[in-house]
Amino acid sequence: MFYREAGQFKTSYEADQALFPIRQDRIGLAVILLIAFVGIPLTANDFVLTSIMIPFLVFSLAAIGLNILTGFAGQLSLGTGAFMGVGAYSAYKLTSLFPEVNVIVMVLCSGFFSAAIGAVFGLPSLRIKGLYLAVTTLAAQFFLEWCFIRIPWLYNYNASGAIEVPSRDMFGILITGPEATPLTRYFIVLAITSVIALLMANVLRGRIGRSWMMIRDMDIAAELMGIRPLQTKLLAFAVSSFICGVAGAMMVFFWLSAAEPSSYSIKLSFQILFMVILGGLGSLSGAFMGAAFIWILPVILKFVPGMIGIDVEAATVEHLTFMIVGALIIFFLIVEPHGFARLWQIGKQKLRVWPFPY
Repeated sequence: MFYREAGQFKTSYEADQALFPIRQDRIGLAVILLIAFVGIPLTANDFVLTSIMIPFLVFSLAAIGLNILTGFAGQLSLGTGAFMGVGAYSAYKLTSLFPEVNVIVMVLCSGFFSAAIGAVFGLPSLRIKGLYLAVTTLAAQFFLEWCFIRIPWLYNYNASGAIEVPSRDMFGILITGPEATPLTRYFIVLAITSVIALLMANVLRGRIGRSWMMIRDMDIAAELMGIRPLQTKLLAFAVSSFICGVAGAMMVFFWLSAAEPSSYSIKLSFQILFMVILGGLGSLSGAFMGAAFIWILPVILKFVPGMIGIDVEAATVEHLTFMIVGALIIFFLIVEPHGFARLWQIGKQKLRVWPFPY
């Protein structure tokens, strides 16, 4: 009744291959964007913007980056946190060396440094795969963490070893630093995340995306069909690391305002991996679903019981979060490997034929 394709005729190949060929999907996306760009800024307070929405968008972008590599290209990676750190430290150095350049440009340029590092550590993917490749990226995680700690030039010889974001403005409005308003930082993070997500949605539907999926499904057959494994895998590593680098730079410039090497530890890599697993491998919408679930779940466990008079301690919330996330990961890996995105897809398919069973 509410989700039907009946009457939506397509008279051209372009219309049939549109990103959102069904009218209800286009309306739903428009509503989501309207809520994100208008509804939340008008209704949310500074706490919601700073503690929920901005980190949710940052982690969603990082999950998209990892999903490009693992979900679409089939290359396991445990170094997401380190590649995010490369983006953060690169953006910090660029803003220090070129203080007159717009900080948003520096944040985007930092992704290229992360892409270069990711491509270097992606070289072993031509010879190894699976668990062995995951161990290689894990080595990259530990090596890059060591660099963040042991190379003082990266943090401008700061005695604390941390990077502190300077105050920068755009058109007379502060966009970074402690005096920048949460609403301004939210709009910047939302715009960057939306543009990159839309760009990746189109890339994945083209030749590059299909080549990644061919490598994921069967690399030998893909090579026999003319796909070059080395270039394809390195491109996947580079694009994934670029997105993760931009997410890491936004994490420190528009959310934390300061960061230490521990901010980009192996814990962050596993957190992003869990978001991808729960949201759904090979799904851009799943990256947003997984990030929303893992980041917003502790907030719900903390504040919802308080509304009914039940006080829950922070340690209890943390333990409950670990239990719920762990149980769901086991459930999805056994029952539905494609996560929340697949459940959402099944729900839409049911609506297309409801009330009939098929």
